[in-house]
Amino acid sequence: GSFSEYGITGMLQACSYVFFAYVGFDSVSTVAQEAKSPERSLPIAIIGSTIIALLLYVGVCTVMVGLVPYDLLNSDSPLAEAIKATPYGLWLSIVMNLGVIASLTTVGLTVMLSQTRIFYAMAHDGLLPPIFAKIHPQMTTPWVSILISGAFCAVFSSICPVDIFGGTTSISALITYIFVHIIVIVMRYTHRDISRAFEVPFGSWLIPTVGSLLCILLMKCITKATGFRFLAWTALGQIIYFSYGFWHSKQRILRKSKSVVGSVESLRTVEDIREQYTYNGLELDLASENTKSGV
Repeated sequence: GSFSEYGITGMLQACSYVFFAYVGFDSVSTVAQEAKSPERSLPIAIIGSTIIALLLYVGVCTVMVGLVPYDLLNSDSPLAEAIKATPYGLWLSIVMNLGVIASLTTVGLTVMLSQTRIFYAMAHDGLLPPIFAKIHPQMTTPWVSILISGAFCAVFSSICPVDIFGGTTSISALITYIFVHIIVIVMRYTHRDISRAFEVPFGSWLIPTVGSLLCILLMKCITKATGFRFLAWTALGQIIYFSYGFWHSKQRILRKSKSVVGSVESLRTVEDIREQYTYNGLELDLASENTKSGV
């Protein structure tokens, strides 16, 4: 076979496209503020959901290649092709289709949940307009952000092929995870005293380094068209950031305010010292005059 279709290279090529199927576990972290005990429940949810998804994917793929030859799975509905080889093809196909509809609906809602919480956090920090942080008075959810995100996803998912979305989502997630791995290492030195209810096992270097290298390895299999689409999408994000987010960032305003306050305090200190010296000078002059006059 060709270099990118079979063997290890073919597997990496496939992983680059189906990687987006695993990105759901990071949705757990976006609702940390809504969890009762996030320091305990978040690690369990993230690690547990990843392991469960891994076992399900591996198990289904193993059963599929055990039912039919692998070349018959090269279709838009490989699971349906595998079910046709069983004596339960009719009713099992109906159950599978219902399960697909339910699972896709769940995935859509989960992604919407995490995306709207990200927009809420960004708007709360001043990186997006305040409308994205508007909370419904009864449901206590960012309802405006939900409506905007839902309309955007509905329009683009109806006109764009799924392979374009899959590849773009994969490279976006891979680059994001590279920065997350690097930040874990950096924060161990820049934020040593921060409270860590769950630390990355095996030290601060091993897993982040291996994870970064694996992400880079998967990115090498991304097509040029996907890379260009990602660059265009990133450029759009930079335009939004530097046209609005940079100027309204609360962190930037806070740092600027602190620098102004520090400058004012320095000026006050200088003025106080000068006034004190002036006051002391006047006292010395008065004392000298009194001495001369014999008082």
